[in-house]
Order: sequence, then structure tokens, then C-alpha cells
Amino acid sequence: MSLQGTDAYRNDSTLPALVRRAVEAARTHGFAFSCRPEQGRLLQVLAAGALHRIAETGTGCGVGLAWLASGAASGTRLTSVERDLGRARIAAEVFRDRPDVEVLHGDWRRVEEHGPYDLLVLDGGGQAKGDGAADPARLLTAGGTVVVDDFTPATAWPPRFDGAPDRSRLHWLEHPGLRATELRLAADLSVVVGTRLPAC
Repeated sequence: MSLQGTDAYRNDSTLPALVRRAVEAARTHGFAFSCRPEQGRLLQVLAAGALHRIAETGTGCGVGLAWLASGAASGTRLTSVERDLGRARIAAEVFRDRPDVEVLHGDWRRVEEHGPYDLLVLDGGGQAKGDGAADPARLLTAGGTVVVDDFTPATAWPPRFDGAPDRSRLHWLEHPGLRATELRLAADLSVVVGTRLPAC
């Protein structure tokens, strides 16, 4: 979820058709918080290496999921969970002709129904991001990747948020079961990407 992320999309002929469809759905329904193109392109690349299962929390109107589906190999299953019923229905309509994509309505924990995953994208208001409930040992395959999005790039160590150490970001960067790093995608946007260690 990026503030005003939907507005970051212009009439870009290089966007995958599915992404254009999801952006149009977000605009039509007044949903401003789509993932930004910078993040979407990263998700598209990471999805190409996930051969079996991909999951996302916080579907919104499906823009991030569209980037994932546009990069995923044939035969890869994609699951996304959205807690708002109206948005879940909108996103499901975006993917109506993609039987490899399932949009679920409910709490982010519904991703646990189908894991473990080769790629897990944690989004949607932070419920899974910082409370430690999204356990890489349970949700990721060995060598699987987690993406935790929508951070402001860190400029010092430890990273700070509202004047205090950024506990959510530190949780992922220092997680003993992951090899993780922060990637700056724009001057005002970064993500944490981590790979599950085999012993986790």
C-alpha cells in the first residue's frame, strides 16, 4: 500500500495489460493506495523465480497482484488476501480470466491456508509486517523470498520511525531465519527483501 500509489501510473504503453486493467479498476473505484510502479517492477522480476506458489496480503484493487501475475511462470499459483469485501470483489473481477489467481476475502492470516510459498509479499496496512506473526519458517519454502514494502529509505542505523527505532523494519532485517536487506526503489520508497535460510 503506497499513499497515492495509483496516481503514480501514467499512460505508459510499457505496462503489462493486466496491470493496466488493475490500475483502471483502482481509479474507477477511487482506491488511491496501489503499489507504485517501482515496486511493481521488482515484484514482476521476483515472481519469475517463484515456480510453484506466490502469496500477497493486502490486494487492494489488484495492482500489485497484477505485477506478480505478469511475471509469474506458467503453472505458478497466486493467492492474495484482502480484508475489505468490496475491494476483494473488484480484484477478483480484474482476474476473472486467470484461473491461476485466487483472491480471498479476510484477514491476512488466510495466506496460511495455502503455504508455504516461494514468494510472499506482505502489504496492506501492516498487520503482518511487524508483529512477528508472519513466520518465515511456516510461510516460506526453504530459499523462499519475503518482500515487506512501503518503507521510507533508512539514512542511519538503526533505522528510525517517528523518532524511535523502527521495530517493524528491524524485525525483518535482523530476523534469524532470513538473509535480508533493504532495497531503495525511489528517493522516498524502499522495501525489505529477505530469503529464508535453509536451517530456519
